[in-house]
Amino acid sequence: MRVIEAWPAPDAGQEQLRLSYAEHLAARPDGMWKACREGHITASALVIDPVGERVLLTLHRKLRMWLQMGGHCEPGDARLADAALREAAEESGIVSGLELLPGGPVRLDRHSTPCAWHLDVQYAAVAPAGALEAISDESLDLRWFGYDEVAGVADASVVRLLDRTRALL
Repeated sequence: MRVIEAWPAPDAGQEQLRLSYAEHLAARPDGMWKACREGHITASALVIDPVGERVLLTLHRKLRMWLQMGGHCEPGDARLADAALREAAEESGIVSGLELLPGGPVRLDRHSTPCAWHLDVQYAAVAPAGALEAISDESLDLRWFGYDEVAGVADASVVRLLDRTRALL
């Protein structure tokens, strides 16, 4: 996958993850897809409102955690960025106007889920002014949180994603 091979990791830990993602894909022809039980690539996007210094998080129905929008890649996704943007739109209800930050992924995060290891490629998406969110079937709740509130509701991976996103803004 070109985006993983070309991504300039911001630090040694992220470089190690980048290399492990590339090895995973080289060893497993199905490594992009949910059917790969050893783990698979996922794509997510942290939806931000930089003017209001807020992020939109979803209370995930299955995991019961506040998370960024994201999920499995689908055959119709031409690029990882497309998968991240599709997931962000589906899970946020913001169906038009979301724009990914330029420059590709923000960071990588590998985590265990009930279905398999997720090798998540994380982006950030800017919501348009006046965007109206809507809860999807995959969420128990959907809420805007101030940057300073995220650490109190979300796990460390979401906090790291927010910190890296803020550094890029």
